[in-house]
Amino acid sequence: MPAKVLFVLTSHDKLGVSDHKTGWYLPEVAHPYHVLKAKGHEITFVSPKGGKAPMDPGSGEAFKDDQICKNFLANKEAMAAIDNTRKPSEIKASDFKAIFYAGGHGPMFDLPQNQEIAKIGVGIYENGGIVSAVCHGPVGLVPLKLSNGDHLIKGKKITAFTNEEEDGVQLMSVMPFPLETRLKELGGTFVAVDMWKPNVQVDGRLITGQNPASATPVGEALAKLL
Repeated sequence: MPAKVLFVLTSHDKLGVSDHKTGWYLPEVAHPYHVLKAKGHEITFVSPKGGKAPMDPGSGEAFKDDQICKNFLANKEAMAAIDNTRKPSEIKASDFKAIFYAGGHGPMFDLPQNQEIAKIGVGIYENGGIVSAVCHGPVGLVPLKLSNGDHLIKGKKITAFTNEEEDGVQLMSVMPFPLETRLKELGGTFVAVDMWKPNVQVDGRLITGQNPASATPVGEALAKLL
C-alpha cells in the first residue's frame, strides 16, 4: 500500500566559513527517490528554511553519468518540489509513515540543532513509523530524543559516513564535529565497513546507510519495511 515519506534536505550551502559550495548529495536523494517512487510511495520534501534546497554541485559533477541521477534532475515534479521544499511548521508528523534524512555535508551544519525537524522525526517514530538516513544524513538523528528522555539511537545499530571517509575527502577540519564519534557518544552501536563500500544497518524501525554507495540499499530497506 502506498505510504507518505518525508525527505529531509539541508538548507545550508557553504562548507563552514569557506566559500566552498555544499548542500544535499545528489545520489543520496535520487537513488532512494527512484526506489520509493517505483513502489508507488508519495514523497514530500522539507528543509529547515523551506524553499529551494541547494544541491552540492560537486555531487552533480561526480554523478553526471549516473542514469538514475540524470533522470532525477530531468524530473520536473521532483525539481519543482526541491525548489519549493516545505517548512517544518507546515508538516504534521501524523501524515507520514517514514522520514528519510538525505546526506551531503550541508546537513552537518543545519540539522543537529534543528528542534522543529527533530520533533517531526520523533513524532513519526513514536507513531510507529520508520526513521531512515544515509551518509551525513544520520546527523539529523543527533537531536532525536524520545518521550522517555533517551536518544532514539541509544543501544541501536547505526552507521553513517565514517571518520575514515571524512579524512579521506579531507573535510574533517571544516566539520562542526566528527559524525561517527558523536553518534557513538549518544549511545549508538556504530557499524562500519571499508570506505565507499555499501553498508546498511536495520535495527527495528531505524535504517541507516554509510555512504553514497549505500543510498539505493537504504531505499530498498525502507521500501521493504513500508
